[in-house]
Amino acid sequence: MEPSVVDDKAAAEADDVQSVSFSSTTTGDINRTTSSASTLNCTTSNASEADSFASHLLSPNSTDNPARDPCWIAIRALSSSSLSLSDLSVLKRLGAGDMGAVYLVKLKNPDPSVSSALFAAKVIDRKEIESRSKEGRLRTEREILEILDHPFVPTLYATIDSPNWSCLLMEFCPGGDLHVLRQRQHAKRFNELAVRFYASEVVAALEYIHMLGIVYRDLKPENVLVRSDGHIMLTDFDLSLKCDECSSTTATVVTGESPPDASPQSQDFCNNAPKLPNCMAPAVSCFRLYCKRKKNRRPYSGGRGHAAAPRMVAEPVDVRSMSFVGTHEYLAPEMVSGEGHGNAVDWWTLGIFIFELFYGVTPFKGVDHEHTWTNIVIRALEFPREPAVPAAAKDLISKLLIKDPASRLGSTMGATAVKHHGFFQSVNWALLRRKSPPFIPPPFNPQDLSKESCPDIPVEFY
Repeated sequence: MEPSVVDDKAAAEADDVQSVSFSSTTTGDINRTTSSASTLNCTTSNASEADSFASHLLSPNSTDNPARDPCWIAIRALSSSSLSLSDLSVLKRLGAGDMGAVYLVKLKNPDPSVSSALFAAKVIDRKEIESRSKEGRLRTEREILEILDHPFVPTLYATIDSPNWSCLLMEFCPGGDLHVLRQRQHAKRFNELAVRFYASEVVAALEYIHMLGIVYRDLKPENVLVRSDGHIMLTDFDLSLKCDECSSTTATVVTGESPPDASPQSQDFCNNAPKLPNCMAPAVSCFRLYCKRKKNRRPYSGGRGHAAAPRMVAEPVDVRSMSFVGTHEYLAPEMVSGEGHGNAVDWWTLGIFIFELFYGVTPFKGVDHEHTWTNIVIRALEFPREPAVPAAAKDLISKLLIKDPASRLGSTMGATAVKHHGFFQSVNWALLRRKSPPFIPPPFNPQDLSKESCPDIPVEFY
């Protein structure tokens, strides 16, 4: 990894501190940069106690069975409830970004039955991020990781704090990221089946984090990791926008156009609607149910020819930020122009993401950052002649890359509208984890690694 290059511009905004920084997040032969901004203040450990450590061992979530997860077994086998960096044995440096370096580690546990559990440890230099006024990003990422519980997002096992370092202990994905995996494909691009597989799991992940009132803002192949079973994990939440509102509003479930003779059952569902943060403004005021097909009536069913099952719509459409954050080739037009942005930026980045998986390039890349941003704002979307891409895929990309965020697919109806696009017609959303992945990484053998292959490890690890 090349060293980061930072160029900060401070300007106060209502919801966050607007700043611009560029840091290399290169993997492979494509150089892309990330713009970043701080949104919150961070509370740090007591620096006066030079040798003290504070750790937080998290409770197992319900995504997978913790009784069979070797990482949870290793965590539980600790002799004490505290954990420090000295308890970690570093095997390899996995990469580095704007906020720190990520290492492959295992716990120094004498029990051989649990010593094989591997973790990804994101280690952040506190003094460095304080000097760059990036404490809020660390706090935001930690708060988000602590509430996530989904098959396609990271599991945070523990947090470790010392006066100089902060560490997030997460699950390790041996398959690397989609950026590297794409470059290993023929012509450095994926086929239709692979694109549909990865895009559908990303949509499911975005739907989940949007329901939590979080705008991701940094979707790109480098941030989509491949687990040992071939399924994906969306990672790196330090640029995400998190809604902190505590009051509630009504979520929306839409099944089709509400008929004139709507059943009283509709009102029952509306009265019992789940309560969600008020930043997640519903697209419709209450549940709308339509369970019968009538003559000459066409309920919205995503083109399947039958009435759809109830679908929840809970998008943080009222969240607004003026920050300039993300990877420059993936920035949405409203972000580049400084008009303020919300959840629609994630659907724009999904369009760029799918385009890159198909074609091996992004659609608006210019000779430099300024040229790229100009293309994003004013240049029309064009598709290369090669390779041949299905019309449904081009239609989906075109609707996701509408420059007006209010007209963009997903901006109001969220993942519901995206999931019912024709490109995903064959996807069984309820059984995504049962779908066979296009690529399963080979078994990972930590015995092949050594500390000599892992430079720049903080001294506290030894």
